[in-house]
Amino acid sequence: MSSGNESCLFENGSVSFFSCLVHVWEEWAGLGQLEDYLSFFEYLLWVFTPLAIVFILPFLIVIFLYLSILFLHVYKRKIQLREAYSNNLWDGARKTLATLWDGHGAIWHGFKLLLEVFSVIHGPQEECVKALRNGHLLGISPGGVREALFSDETYPLLWGKRKGFAQVAIDSKVPVIPMFTQNLREGFRSLGTLRFYRWVYERFRLPIAPIYGGFPVKFRTYLGDPIPYDPKLNAAELAEKVQQAVQALIDKHQKIPGNILRALLERFQRERKED
Repeated sequence: MSSGNESCLFENGSVSFFSCLVHVWEEWAGLGQLEDYLSFFEYLLWVFTPLAIVFILPFLIVIFLYLSILFLHVYKRKIQLREAYSNNLWDGARKTLATLWDGHGAIWHGFKLLLEVFSVIHGPQEECVKALRNGHLLGISPGGVREALFSDETYPLLWGKRKGFAQVAIDSKVPVIPMFTQNLREGFRSLGTLRFYRWVYERFRLPIAPIYGGFPVKFRTYLGDPIPYDPKLNAAELAEKVQQAVQALIDKHQKIPGNILRALLERFQRERKED
């Protein structure tokens, strides 16, 4: 203690014994490095805050979907739950908990209930043809998961040689209406441009590429002229015609490459009536 006190007096001149004691205690406890630790913590906060922000919104969307499905699952059994509560309060509480856990299991192993509510079908061509013949509108994304994960701000169409959607339209004898949503890639981005995620998907069909964003950019959806049913066209020819129509919408309504800041500022611009 005396050596520390002498060192304190030597370095700082004439100071009180109490001040020296505090100084020696700080050195012994390592508190002298506290400012360095705080500076390092601030640096980590500065680095990771933008990453946290861009991943929080997609995470919240997933949570919202989860809660929505859980609500629908409980609502679907509202009559049984109402009867249980009318008979016995605790019996109703037990059945409510059972319903919640049953809903959790259904959600964890699939989103079937949400798909049923919003009329989302699995995708076999027969089911699509049936829906169209029954007079329903049917939205199809020919690019599927591949385009959702691996397209970028240049808006390439990653359809490959897919023509099943065209065969559905031919079998149903209905027109095809091309559609494009402006600034979609500015609202949500993906790390699918990294080769590793593309390799994993192509090799194992695992869509593990992280999606980030949820930015409040301006979305505008444009519909092109309907492509009427033509019995002379085969599926490959119709698919090519639809792809050209969608590409024309992109060329007309989307600035390439897309820019998140510009898309945000477009929220404050008036929509052009001629579009």
